[in-house]
Amino acid sequence: MKTVLLIEDDIVLRENTAELLELSNYKVIKASNGKTGVELAKKHIPNIIVCDIMMPVLDGYETLEALSKNKATKYIPFIFLSAKTERYDIRKGMNLGADDYITKPFTEDDIISAIESRLAKVSILQELNYNNHQENSILQSQESEIKTLNDLKNFFDDYGVEFIFKKEDIIYNEGDHSNYIYLINKGAVKCFRMDEQGKELITALYKEDDLFGYTSFTNNTSHQETATAIQNTKLLGISIIDFNELLDKNHKVLLELIELLTDDLSTVKEQLLQMAYGTVNKKTAATILKFAEKINRKPEDPIKISRNDLASVAGIATETLIRALTEFKKLGIIKAEGRNIKVVDIKRLKSIV
Repeated sequence: MKTVLLIEDDIVLRENTAELLELSNYKVIKASNGKTGVELAKKHIPNIIVCDIMMPVLDGYETLEALSKNKATKYIPFIFLSAKTERYDIRKGMNLGADDYITKPFTEDDIISAIESRLAKVSILQELNYNNHQENSILQSQESEIKTLNDLKNFFDDYGVEFIFKKEDIIYNEGDHSNYIYLINKGAVKCFRMDEQGKELITALYKEDDLFGYTSFTNNTSHQETATAIQNTKLLGISIIDFNELLDKNHKVLLELIELLTDDLSTVKEQLLQMAYGTVNKKTAATILKFAEKINRKPEDPIKISRNDLASVAGIATETLIRALTEFKKLGIIKAEGRNIKVVDIKRLKSIV
């Protein structure tokens, strides 16, 4: 019989939910607040935890954070239970490491299906010859297989938490805790900072199959920039804690990551030099090519991106960029309709750079 730890301050909802779970053949341990829930989790090590968000003493976020810091409880599947349906609250919970969420009011099928799904995932991992002492840790059982950057990305594909963002959704804000390292499964992402005048400075662009979100491999520091989706985007995330444990036991992939960071720094250096010394046309051409590379598989495909973003990366005023685009149109290098820019003479555009 599987054990469920139910943490809920509403006594009526707690008792009704516990009865529902017991009728579905689960053993239920009940807690009326997060502090008691953490103590019971450490004592009983349940198979799964269902926890409300808004509670006295310790709220759901604080409860999950406390459990994540304990080796015995950090890998227990965790489901948030809350009346809060705002995207920010759901995303905050998932960023902290929750496996799923259920919104109130919920049906019997809602909660049973969520629990069964999470327990099934644990069971499948156990069947794949995982060490019995690592019941909930997918990291240690896979460490010998992760030797290259490609292996690392496959690890994200297999075990990463899935996040879906619509175009222009904020993934994280400057100052937020860096709880996850992300792999872009689909779409594209831009990172930026705001200067003292409120002008947006794009610091990086990431495309499909790129890793991003790392601020430190040794400390859980805050993000130094804001990240947003510039297309409908699907991300796969591994928690910082798990990621650091993985790197600690896989030095070969750590070296490849260092090379990747070195390449990123070289790209930033080239961008800064181009902003400082390049002509307007060169900057504009290089920026169009950069966005083409990041957003599309072929430079000839339409680039759906705002002039403001192009100008920000190029380091020029939007009005100046528009004048350069107009000149490119007259020369037959690009076509522009609304926000869409299409390269029609890629060789000539490259020659400008």
